[in-house]
Amino acid sequence: MVSVDGLTVEFGGTTLFKDISFVINPKDRIALMGKNGAGKSTLLKILAGVRQPTRGSVSVPKDCTVCYLPQHMMTEDGRTVFEEASQAFAHLKEMEAEIDAMNNELATRTDYESDSYMALIEKVAAASEKFYAIDMTHFEEDVEKALLGLGFEREDFNRPTTEFSGGWRMRIELAKLLLQNPDVLLLDEPTNHLDIESIGWLEDFIINSPMAVVVISHDRRFIDNITTRTIEVTLGRIYDYKARYSHYLELRKERRQQQQKQYDDQQKQIAEAKEFIERFKGTYSKTYQVQSKVKWLEKLEIVEVDEEDTSALRLKFPPCPRSGSYPVIAEGVGKSYDGTPVFSNASFTIERGDKVAFAGRNGEGKSTMVKAIMREIEHEGTLTLGHNVQIGYFAQNSASLLDEDLTVFQTIDDIAVGDARLKVRDLLGAFMFGGEENQKKVKVLSGGERVRLCMIKLLLEPINLLILDEPTNHLDLKTKDILKQALRDFDGTLIVVSHDRDFLDGLVDKVYEFGGGRVREHLCGINEFLEKKKAEQAQIK
Repeated sequence: MVSVDGLTVEFGGTTLFKDISFVINPKDRIALMGKNGAGKSTLLKILAGVRQPTRGSVSVPKDCTVCYLPQHMMTEDGRTVFEEASQAFAHLKEMEAEIDAMNNELATRTDYESDSYMALIEKVAAASEKFYAIDMTHFEEDVEKALLGLGFEREDFNRPTTEFSGGWRMRIELAKLLLQNPDVLLLDEPTNHLDIESIGWLEDFIINSPMAVVVISHDRRFIDNITTRTIEVTLGRIYDYKARYSHYLELRKERRQQQQKQYDDQQKQIAEAKEFIERFKGTYSKTYQVQSKVKWLEKLEIVEVDEEDTSALRLKFPPCPRSGSYPVIAEGVGKSYDGTPVFSNASFTIERGDKVAFAGRNGEGKSTMVKAIMREIEHEGTLTLGHNVQIGYFAQNSASLLDEDLTVFQTIDDIAVGDARLKVRDLLGAFMFGGEENQKKVKVLSGGERVRLCMIKLLLEPINLLILDEPTNHLDLKTKDILKQALRDFDGTLIVVSHDRDFLDGLVDKVYEFGGGRVREHLCGINEFLEKKKAEQAQIK
């Protein structure tokens, strides 16, 4: 369907890809994997036609529709949410107008026998067949389903798009793309702005759709659920696996082991050949063999072993000062904005050592409850923090609040006190900011690097209640795994707001569900909670 042939991308003297080729077939579900900076987003932009390669081509059939959702985008203002999502069907209005124009031309022309008249009849027939094959009668229902599935409420439909944050606008754009029913859908980190329920809805939509999908994502559960093929971008090449992500990891490990064996065998042969040449280079009877081995060495292609990213975050939370038995007690807690309740009469107790998740759709009050616990907002009811509770807090916007004009070193050195000041460089090195990296200014750091910097700040104070609000956005899979293990080993109390099911699985043992103005306690892990939710929704249907 879409053919990539001999693609090469060069810039600034660096080759990002060299002569890569592959085909996207109908109904392919492809995960594009590789470490940060490998060129995944660049490749997606080239497939979308918004960037051109240095050499090579991407061939897309004329009747093939390709839609692209970038990580960051600008959306137009001036429409309501429903009107903007309905723009997915704007091309159908254009088709209808074009068919009407051709029919009017047929009605006024009299050259019935001419070739051009017959060609126009065929063109009208083809366009009409394509147009009437699309069921326009239900388009409003389709728009509604997509918006509700992606987390909007019906009362949001007539609100101007200007009232929504960038994350919610991204959802509107995603709804538009899905409603177009493209042949190929290109998605760059689509789950970053979605909650757990919306991610589940998107998974079901993609799984039940005939379109081909190419996705970049750091959400392991999402890509494992929707993809059946993995293309790894590494060292300017690609490796194409007919396997979902978890199986690809096993196959990649086997491939690297084979490469290493081939490399070791070849190096042994090279050493033997060089030793033979050195030993017999002056011996007349061995001249032919010596020359033969010299030529062999000159023509030899050295086996390459794929680069493996061995840099790793070293994260361990220090032992916690002991808190009281019940770090957080909520009694009849409620919060309203402009007379509209977010939640009311929430009562729960979090015990020392608990690891709990706040789950639910965006806008249902998870972050609001966190702010109430942090005493950042006023609220109804009583929130009691236990004896000697010391809070470490990572907010959704923590990374964006860093002073961009400071260096990495200055950011940490300015807040370190006591013995911690002597360990700043060691701490930075453990978080992959060693050497020259700690002299970078915050303004040039990636999203993931900023999150790592915020995590260092959490380690500088003794804490026993850790509150993390969406900590995994912008973190790669490897760093997320290290953070998860460090949190499992953390001997204090943890509250985490996250939409990442794989991250929460095996980390939390209690879920507080926010929804419908209530907070419900579930004494189980995230997977059991999601299964219960699924069963409840099935009963409602």
